[in-house]
Formats: sequence, structure tokens, C-alpha cells
Amino acid sequence: MNMIQAINSAMDVMMARDPDVIVMGEDVGYFGGVFRATAGLQAKYGKTRVFDTPITECGIIGVAVGMGAYGLRPVPEIQFADYIYPALDQLVSEAARLRYRSNADFIAPITVRSPFGGGIFGGQTHSQSPEGIFTHVSGLKTVIPSTPYDAKGLLIAAIEDNDPVIFFEPKRIYNGPFHGHYDRPARTWADHPGAEVPEGYYKVPLGKAAVVRPGEAVTILCYGTMVHVVATTIEELGVDAEIIDLRTLVPLDIEAIEESVRKTGRCMIVHEATRTGGFGAELSALVTERCFYHLEAPVERVTGFDTPYPHSLEWAYFPGPVRIGEALKKILKD
Repeated sequence: MNMIQAINSAMDVMMARDPDVIVMGEDVGYFGGVFRATAGLQAKYGKTRVFDTPITECGIIGVAVGMGAYGLRPVPEIQFADYIYPALDQLVSEAARLRYRSNADFIAPITVRSPFGGGIFGGQTHSQSPEGIFTHVSGLKTVIPSTPYDAKGLLIAAIEDNDPVIFFEPKRIYNGPFHGHYDRPARTWADHPGAEVPEGYYKVPLGKAAVVRPGEAVTILCYGTMVHVVATTIEELGVDAEIIDLRTLVPLDIEAIEESVRKTGRCMIVHEATRTGGFGAELSALVTERCFYHLEAPVERVTGFDTPYPHSLEWAYFPGPVRIGEALKKILKD
């Protein structure tokens, strides 16, 4: 499967298993979603379980919070992560706090799916990476898969979780693992081991990172599209790097990070979001606090720039082989 098919399969599996699972959002019903991730679900499960909503993100999430409090497990789709901001108050003030403020009398078991990041020349309103906003909010979980296998297993785990989950889907790798070069054709999932996706039910636990590639020289922390960009860069440069795919930012697998950094003595962080206030800053702080006496060089970050998202200069904005390679030379030189 590609990632879109895997995400569709996860919702199909969960709707078949649990009649309380509801899919909702703009164009998710008859049309099957702007990226076709919900294709066929309305025809299979009916209009009361898969339905279109008005163009009102705060209404979508507000209704989902109410559904969750009354026992359903809604899976609302926000069509692009850039559109999620009108729903921020519902997510932060209601969903994230409901279990705590009600002493667990009510919960908000909602999974908010949304395509995020660049890669389709969508410009400033279809390309943002706002994960850092949600990792800051206590009570929310934040998940970002990098392969079809993980996407399905993590989505199933998120739907079954009793807390609200922000499930960001890197649309740049919906159909294949991009390697990071703008002048080369995109790869497909055909020969990637992460494309082997079982048809039925399985879970990938939240809070568990994956070692994509073992190594001894430097630890590289990444997630989503950047996992593939980093892997290609490492292959081209021949660096003995250990690549860790975080998979979930909250909860974070800090034990896996500590184990790797204490082994390699060096750490680099790569993400597409802007640098200032990005999740890489939190990772850098955690690594420095917990592994300071094992570090042989300062922690390096390779990120998007602190600018509004550039439409025509999209590929210059992405962390790519050139900037990752420069950072590797610096950190391995120290």
C-alpha cells in the first residue's frame, strides 16, 4: 500500500470493529477526501458514520469533542493542517483538558487527521508544519508517521486511545518516499519495506521510536518526510549515522534517544517546520540535559527557515541533502 491506502485501511478496519468510530470532515463522504484518504468509506458504512461537514473547523472539532464525551470515537479530518487554527481553542481549551477537568468522568477520544507539510507547491496556506504548537499543549498527543506500515498501525492505536490525538500525515510522501532532490523523480513505495501493510488489524504503539538505520558516528532524530530525506543523504555521503524515526512526538520515546546519543556522542535534528520554537528546540534541550557528558559536539539542527512559507522557493525551504551534509561535516569535525 501507499500511505493514503494504509490510512484508508486503518479507518476501514476500525469502523468494522467498532460501531462508535465516526469519520467526518469537509468532502470526506461522497468525494472521499481531497487526497482520497476516505474513499469508499461512506458507501460501505453509510452517511451517518461517514459524513461531510460545513467549512467550519471550529465546528468540526467542537462536535467531535461532544461526540467523544458521549461515547463515540470520532475521526475528524481537517483538510489541510493550515486550516486547523480556527479549531485551536476547541482542541486546547476543551479536548486537551476534558479528562482532567472532569476527573475522568468524560474523555475526548478523538483522532484529528490532517495532511501537513510541503511538497505539492501549495504555497503558504496549504504547506505549513504546525506540530510544535500541539506538542506544547498538555493533554494532546502528536503523531507523525513516515511509512504506510506505521501510518496504519499508528492510526489504529490513535483511534483506540482515550486521549485526543493530532495525527499529521506528510502529504509529500502520500504516494512515495521523496529523496530530497528537486531535480530527481519521486520514488514510489513499491520496493520500500514500509509499504508491506497487512490487510487486517494491528497496532504500532504510541510513544515508541524506530531505529531506521543503526550507526556509530552520529544520531539523527527526524520524523515524517525527513526520515527519507535523511536516509538518502546518509546513503549518498556514506556516513555511519544512526537514524531514529520518532514516529510520535508526544509521547516521546526519550529512552531510545538517550541510548543512541550516549552511544554515538553526537546528535543532529532534522525537521521541516520553522526553526524558532520548532520541536527540534525541545529535542535539543532534552538531549543536552540528559546526555551532556556524553556529547562530543554541540547538538545541530537542520530545519525550515523562519520565514512565511515560500511558494516558488519550496525546495530551497526544505532541509535537503546540501544543508544536511553541511551540518554533518560540522558536527563530525568537532
